[in-house]
Amino acid sequence: MGDPDGRIRQHGALQGLPGLPGPPVSQSTTGPTGTTGTAPAASAPQPAPQPAPAPQPAPAATAPGGARGSSVLRSGALMAAGSVVSRATGFVRSAVVVAALGTGLLGDGYAVANTVPNILYMLLIGGALNAVFVPELVRAAREHADGGRAYTDRLLTACTAALVVLTGLAVLAAPLIVGAYTDYDGAQAATTTALARYCLPQILFYGLFTLLGQVLNARGRFGAMMWTPVLNNIVVIAVFGLFLYVSHDSPDGLTAAETSLLGWGTTAGILVQAAALVPSLRAAGFRWRPRFDWRGSGLARPLRNAGWLVLLVLTNQIAYWVVTRLSTTAGQDAVLAGVAGGAGYTAYSNAYQLWIVPQGIITVSLVTALMPRMSAAAADGDLGAVRRDVSYALRSSAALVVPAACLLAALAPWVMGSVFEYGRTGPDDVLVMAGMLTAFAPGLIAFSAQYVLSRGFYALSDTRTPFFLNLVIAGLNAALSAAAYLLLPARWAVTGMAAAYALALVAGCAVTAYALARRLGPRSGTRTGRRATALGTHLRLLAASVPAALAGRAAAQACAGLGDLVALAAGTATLLLVVLLSARPLRLTEITDLLDSLRRRTGR
Repeated sequence: MGDPDGRIRQHGALQGLPGLPGPPVSQSTTGPTGTTGTAPAASAPQPAPQPAPAPQPAPAATAPGGARGSSVLRSGALMAAGSVVSRATGFVRSAVVVAALGTGLLGDGYAVANTVPNILYMLLIGGALNAVFVPELVRAAREHADGGRAYTDRLLTACTAALVVLTGLAVLAAPLIVGAYTDYDGAQAATTTALARYCLPQILFYGLFTLLGQVLNARGRFGAMMWTPVLNNIVVIAVFGLFLYVSHDSPDGLTAAETSLLGWGTTAGILVQAAALVPSLRAAGFRWRPRFDWRGSGLARPLRNAGWLVLLVLTNQIAYWVVTRLSTTAGQDAVLAGVAGGAGYTAYSNAYQLWIVPQGIITVSLVTALMPRMSAAAADGDLGAVRRDVSYALRSSAALVVPAACLLAALAPWVMGSVFEYGRTGPDDVLVMAGMLTAFAPGLIAFSAQYVLSRGFYALSDTRTPFFLNLVIAGLNAALSAAAYLLLPARWAVTGMAAAYALALVAGCAVTAYALARRLGPRSGTRTGRRATALGTHLRLLAASVPAALAGRAAAQACAGLGDLVALAAGTATLLLVVLLSARPLRLTEITDLLDSLRRRTGR
């Protein structure tokens, strides 16, 4: 999917909030994954006998306990806050874009042109960078006499050179790329291709953002990579605000000047996002000096390690190509059939962007903090500890993700109306997008769990098994989406594709959980006299959240006459109240522990 943001416990509260006991999390954690969530972390490397002179992550075993826990909480709070603000401004950005372009063919053309750079970046090089960059930098910092400075310079130089070449080729091939993802012709094809030419340089800036952000993460500085996407959103909001001011809503589509404004303005947002990391890099003591002496420098190893991740991204993008192609065609069919609401790719993309938010804020932040600990346990051969951390991450993230999924399903009309019903977007458009959000919603639980489970394999330095398991999701998504397109009427075809993705995620999550459980071996240990299983926690959360969602929908309907925002607030408050009241009777300790921790801190 496109990236509107530019980018992704033993017994206690969520990361970044009070109550995160247990072994400490070292600073050598990977950063957010960006758009597709494909960033594994390798097993923690063993430190070299002699200390390196350059700044490097501190081993968890030697850090002072109080400072260590405080650092974890500060880092987690900073990441969570940045992610929340980034997502919030991303909603505003999406609302402004939809207000300016609508959800019809014009909106579809821009959405495709702006999404293709992200697709190509992740397909060609992004997965490789996310897979190996931080582990390689950490290893070099500990093993090289210069603290890994020269190795970092070489790796950055090689990756940047590859990005420049790939960006240039993509710009030249823009007509072929647009033709591969759409069935457009005439003016629609010309406009989309022109927008794509302006947007494809984003490949370079996406890459630089990832490279520089991973350098910061390897040095234990997580905040900048979470906060700078806010600048990207602000730039794009300003660009589309200017467009709304100067455009004349021509029936012939965009003029050349308007196309240039939207294309270059969107790319400028990614450029600003990448450049904004430079001050943090300088504060961390990093100075990049390009080096081209690559031969014999060990750069071949990260490329080999990333191979399976590249294949995984490739299979995901093939499935996404199927969805994009079918949804853009379905959007045209809906227009020809006179269906109100623009039931095409833009509606699918907007619903997806809202649907993915809870996972991006909750699960990614939590796993980012836990990944070093899991990797260290795997390096020590302690599979029981890996299993406990995976179970803990599943249960802790589910405590918020399961209610969030039920909220999105029950309150979809008011969620979409609050964010998108402005400008060219009317009630019919909101109704279409709400249906897609409802179809996506059940898959959120599996999507979050799949993210955690795959990181269990990555902690074991295994990227091969997740590739084969991911074939289940990609294959089912493509096949079921094609079935939805062929069997459903134009109004419901893309909604069916959203449901297809949710079903594919559920199947893939089940297979991945089974495979990882076999890999890690039998459970051990108890909690309060009972085994704490992730499946049991999910079932109890559903038992609390489903009735809560029904009550929340009833409250929203009762307040619907007061506007979408009031109805959404009433429904959300009711849902949360019912879940909280159900937490103790259903033994939802992940929620009750969080409440107790917050109550203690509030009391102090």
